[in-house]
Amino acid sequence: MAVTLLDTRVSPFGMRVRIALEEKGVKYEYSEQDLRNKGPMLLQMNPVYKKVPVLIHNGKPICESLIAVQYIDEVWNNKSPLLPSDPYQRAQSRLWADFVDNKVYFPGRKTWTKKGQELEAGKNDLIESLKLLEGELGDKPYFEGDNLGYVDIALVPFYSWFHGYETFGNFSIEAECPKLIAWCKRCLQNESVSRSLADPQEVYGFLVELRKKLGFE
Repeated sequence: MAVTLLDTRVSPFGMRVRIALEEKGVKYEYSEQDLRNKGPMLLQMNPVYKKVPVLIHNGKPICESLIAVQYIDEVWNNKSPLLPSDPYQRAQSRLWADFVDNKVYFPGRKTWTKKGQELEAGKNDLIESLKLLEGELGDKPYFEGDNLGYVDIALVPFYSWFHGYETFGNFSIEAECPKLIAWCKRCLQNESVSRSLADPQEVYGFLVELRKKLGFE
C-alpha cells in the first residue's frame, strides 16, 4: 500500500501524523512542502484548505492531522492502538485532542505574534490550558494510560514549539507546569516521538524568520 505524507518539518500538525505512522511501523514517502510556493500536488490533494499535512494512501488524500491519525489507527489496527476501545473513553480522547487544537495552538500563537496586553492574555490562556491538561494527565504515564495514545500524539508536538513560545513571551512553561514537561520528556523516550519531533531550535529559527516576513520584528 503506497503511503505519502505531504508535510513541513516544523509543523506540529505534521508531527502528529509522523508519530502515528512510526507507532504503527508504516513505511511512507515524506515530501517536504514549501508553503510560500505551494506545489501542484498539495493543491490537488488538499484543494479545500491548501495546507499540510496531507496523508496520501493509495492515491487518496486524508486531510487534517487528527483525522489522519484516526485513519491511521483504523487502517493499521494490528498494533499499537492509539484510541481507546471503549466508546466513552474514545470520545473523551477526541474531546481533549480538540481542546489542544483550540486552547493550546491559538494562545501559543499569540506569544510570537502579539505584544502588550494581547501577548499577556495569550500567555495566561496558554498556561491555564496546559494546567488543565496537566490535571487530566494526573499521575498516569500517558493521557490514555500506560502507553502512548491519541491525546499524547495530539499534544506532544507542541513541545517543539514551547522554546519559541517561552523566548518570545518571556516566561517558563516548566516553572508553571512541571508535570507536563516531565510527560513531554517521557514521550521523547519513545522512538516514534523522538524521530518525528522537530528540534526546538529549528522551530525557533523558523519563527524568527517568519516574524520578520510578517513584519513583527
